[in-house]
Amino acid sequence: MAKLPDSMRLFAGISIPPEVRKNLNRILEQLRPAAPDLRWSRPENLHITTKFLGEVPEEDVNRVIDALDALPPVGRIPIAVRGLGWFPNPHSPRVFWCGIEAPPALAELARATETALAPLGIEKENRKYSPHLTLARIHPGAGLVKLQQAVAGLASVEFGQFTAFEFHLFLSELGPGGSKYTKLADFPLEPV
Repeated sequence: MAKLPDSMRLFAGISIPPEVRKNLNRILEQLRPAAPDLRWSRPENLHITTKFLGEVPEEDVNRVIDALDALPPVGRIPIAVRGLGWFPNPHSPRVFWCGIEAPPALAELARATETALAPLGIEKENRKYSPHLTLARIHPGAGLVKLQQAVAGLASVEFGQFTAFEFHLFLSELGPGGSKYTKLADFPLEPV
């Protein structure tokens, strides 16, 4: 039987700078005890996904990099990290998230990425692009009352602002301690 080609789990996204990550980590440390059974994101893994590619055969990774490198620059993107919420809704959530506010350039980047990767066989999203940071994944039946109370009691849900000058192609490796993300390539958002 022929061996299937090796593949890599990939996504494109924007990194969160250390000062904003530090603010988010403080909130995570405060909220985590209210719902210790959730799958909490590690602060070093927080990022804004612009496109989840899924499993990509290793021999196609350079084509992905070339396609992302050829995207027209959308310009630097000012980003505010604020607000907390639940996907799909607060009554039966699967994800606890932090909000991202950005001009239309961020959605343009996501749309352009989808379009550039479609000829490589990477499926387009059916949902509207909704930028966020995944703070925790919630399994069915998880007790959230204490967490919801802790969120309601927060003095502020402002975590900082920054300007994105580039986006990245990341490798996501699943492991026993959670996912590990490695940058494979960087792409400037402004003309070079």
